[in-house]
Amino acid sequence: MRALLFALAASVAAVLPVHAENVTVDVTAIVEHPALDAVRDGVKDALAAAGYKEGENLTFVYKSAQGNAATAAQIARQFAGEEPTVIVPISTPSAQAVAAATRDIPIVFSAVSDPVGAQLVKNMDKPGGNVTGLSDMSPVAEHVALIKEILPNVKKLGFLYNSGEANSVSLLAALKAEAEKAGIEVVESAATKTAEVQGAMRALVGKADAVYVPTDNTIISALESAVGVAEESKLPLFTADTDSVSRGAIAALGFNYYDVGKQTGDIVVRVLKGETVGDIPTTIAKGTDLVVNKTAAAKMGVTLPEALVARATKVIE
Repeated sequence: MRALLFALAASVAAVLPVHAENVTVDVTAIVEHPALDAVRDGVKDALAAAGYKEGENLTFVYKSAQGNAATAAQIARQFAGEEPTVIVPISTPSAQAVAAATRDIPIVFSAVSDPVGAQLVKNMDKPGGNVTGLSDMSPVAEHVALIKEILPNVKKLGFLYNSGEANSVSLLAALKAEAEKAGIEVVESAATKTAEVQGAMRALVGKADAVYVPTDNTIISALESAVGVAEESKLPLFTADTDSVSRGAIAALGFNYYDVGKQTGDIVVRVLKGETVGDIPTTIAKGTDLVVNKTAAAKMGVTLPEALVARATKVIE
């Protein structure tokens, strides 16, 4: 009888849902803007879909460094001292700060363009250590092709970026390589903080036929100041960040950052379920969206090709 009861108990346990254990996931981003906020939300929703729900068995902590590197380091040290189950840094500066703060707690980064160049991992396929994550390396060749499709005669392309952000430096090198193939000269203009963005954009007026903004957190945070100069000067402005198109850029081909967050969250779940973080390959996010803004194009003196508008994922009138 006793054996029968044990057998019945085991069979019932096999069909009952397994409740996830209590875990803590600490999330930080270098700054708050739509793309990084969407990553955070995607991570949380991916955890919920896997059974880790805030208020039930998940403690989800989020902190923004508000664009300050010293604050990012402070948050990283605080998180390391609290010893959460996993830390999720969003953006290259936050990931570098967290990686410097702990060698023991699993780290799953997101929205880092060049993880190897940022010295977060030595190898994408076998990261080792306590760090892995998801790269949002931009499809730069496609970006150059998009700009050429809209502006066939472009010869000089401005690159507005923070020269102190590792991912932007990597993207500059990639852009120069692709632009050279297309017969385009890249003109750099740097802003190391948001207050400098407008001046850096003005510096490109008369020197560039169009301006390209990468997935640079400093520039994206102050995008409206760059857009104002672009409209005033009729200097077409493009970005790598699709969320920035609704804020006044002409077009972008890039990731849906909520989906990037969900893909990141899926990696976090693998760690929570017992996989060794250093054994999980660092991967590049999947999927690209084409978003165009007709109103912004008109304000900057540009007419979008009908074929381009027709294939856009989203058209902002």
